[in-house]
Amino acid sequence: PDREGEAISWHIAEICDLGKTPEKVKRIVFHEITEKAVQDAIKTPRGIDMNLKSAQEARRILDRLFGYDLSGLIWKKLRYGLSAGRVQSPALRILMEKEREIRAFKSENFWVITAETKTSAGENLTLTCSKEPRDEKETDAIVAAGKAGVWSVTAVEEKEQKRAPRAPFTTSTLQQSASSRLGISPSQTMRLAQSLYEEGHITYMRTDSTNMAAEAQRSILSFVRKTYGEEYASAHVYKTKSKSAQEAHEAIRPTHIEKKEVGRTEAHKKLYTLIWQRAVASQMADAKMLKTKITANIGDGKEIPDFDANGSRIVFDGWLRGDPRARGEDVELPKVSQGENLSLVEIKSEKKATEPPNRYTEAGLIKELEKRGIGRPSTYASIMKTLIDREYVRRENRTLYPTDLGDVVNEFLEKNFTHYISDTFTAEMEDKLDQIAEGKHGYEATLRDFYGPFHEAVGAKENIDKITDIAPAPKEIHCPECAAAMVIKLGRIGKFYSCKRFPECKGARMLDGSVMKKEAAEETGEKCPECGKPLVKRSGRFGDFIGCSGYPKCRYIKPAEAGAGEPVINTTGVKCPECGKGEITERKGRFGVFYACSAYPKCRFSMKAKPTGKICPTCGALMMEGTKTIPERCSNKECPNHNPHKLKPTE
Repeated sequence: PDREGEAISWHIAEICDLGKTPEKVKRIVFHEITEKAVQDAIKTPRGIDMNLKSAQEARRILDRLFGYDLSGLIWKKLRYGLSAGRVQSPALRILMEKEREIRAFKSENFWVITAETKTSAGENLTLTCSKEPRDEKETDAIVAAGKAGVWSVTAVEEKEQKRAPRAPFTTSTLQQSASSRLGISPSQTMRLAQSLYEEGHITYMRTDSTNMAAEAQRSILSFVRKTYGEEYASAHVYKTKSKSAQEAHEAIRPTHIEKKEVGRTEAHKKLYTLIWQRAVASQMADAKMLKTKITANIGDGKEIPDFDANGSRIVFDGWLRGDPRARGEDVELPKVSQGENLSLVEIKSEKKATEPPNRYTEAGLIKELEKRGIGRPSTYASIMKTLIDREYVRRENRTLYPTDLGDVVNEFLEKNFTHYISDTFTAEMEDKLDQIAEGKHGYEATLRDFYGPFHEAVGAKENIDKITDIAPAPKEIHCPECAAAMVIKLGRIGKFYSCKRFPECKGARMLDGSVMKKEAAEETGEKCPECGKPLVKRSGRFGDFIGCSGYPKCRYIKPAEAGAGEPVINTTGVKCPECGKGEITERKGRFGVFYACSAYPKCRFSMKAKPTGKICPTCGALMMEGTKTIPERCSNKECPNHNPHKLKPTE
């Protein structure tokens, strides 16, 4: 019972020609896939909720209007193939905000002072100075006083605390835990979870609800009593914190709690165990901890700051028994009493430096997006993938590093479209979509209110110059070829220094100041059939190819030839239906493999899939490879044979 489900129902009704008799269309709704829930739903069907359907349609159109208009502008002003999105761009902005914090951070030195002592019972006790001096003289004074004085315990604080179990997984918390505990990406987590769901091992894995079916809760409580004992069982009901949560499905949990380990591969098993432990622990009693703090000093404590030791001891493990990996590092301290003397074994200082804030991991960014109300559970994995695929971000050991390209795109959006990539705009749009779902606001009016000002804002930037130079280079950086001033540009390798006189002078340097080496193009001994200049072997984004040395004035690229060794371009042997001269060849673009005429750019014919060599009997266009269910289809989008599965059956 969410917006997507309602829209799917409406589409099915339309495809089955039931739209003319809406009173006959009934929809059954359930929040959990259990026998009782499904049977109850069948007994009480209802009509399609057009408000929910309109809210889904509004979101779909809104995201496309936003993405298409803004991406088109970025293509013109920055580089072809880049993109912007209503959720993707705020996510990039959040990463860059953290990056600016890191760049502005100034490190300071400090000293950590530790004292190794022994209690009167001969047990080891490590104490740390409560003050971290910024001055070496002050550090030396504390160490000297500590060596000369008599140590004693000045205070002992013991406080019992409870640790409540965490709610069963939602999509975002599953992705976060899988990233931090198992080291797998959100997209991989969702693929594994999809398999577990399809095989019937877990409930639906795209959910923002922490609710659990009553039947499942009873089953888990019964399992806990039998396995761990009555004192470990405790029923818990969790409330979803997210304001925009639709709670159409229950939380992610095992379908059969008695199955502790399932899965075809080791990765499936690890993810299932994570889900199983979280679900079981969610219905267990609170853990009880004894938090302890020991404070010590010398003499009256005026010469040096206090030294502390902090630790904890588990009194009752409770839910931690069901999810042992959540225990953490518990330090158990020795028993001491106030006034007890300590024997100093060693006191030492270690010089350290303050560190900048940590960059976001995938788990951390998902948590931040959820906290700010940006995106939906089903979109988090695709957001991460898009940022990486667009090369706005690179991932190293789970940490996300914005690239130079990401920096430039974000700077362009922040400078020109601050409002549209802000948290405020995103939150307001989510509220308006909720109002559509509740029937309080019209879907056309919402889109009109958004698109009018937005389209105008995009149009107002059409006249700005294309951004080729990001910033002037430092004054001491000069062109290695003509000694002219240089500017910072963005290329495929990232930012670099380029001669200000480009294209007259092509001198370039890396950002570290070193001269950028140019690889000489290797001549093939052949002449270009179009302009007569030598053909040369070059390296491109998608590998080696043979092209005209007169580029960019001449854009000839040599097609593959049978028997010529490793082909530069894979030809299909099918003649181009548009020009009749070139052959349809396999090409690689930013969005994957496609097929185009070898006579490009003179002939711009292209198609999405590999041609079969056959001709469509309906329109005469080339036929191309299809899918398992439809092996062959027409390349002409207007032809009914392009999507034959959409044809309505005859009576």
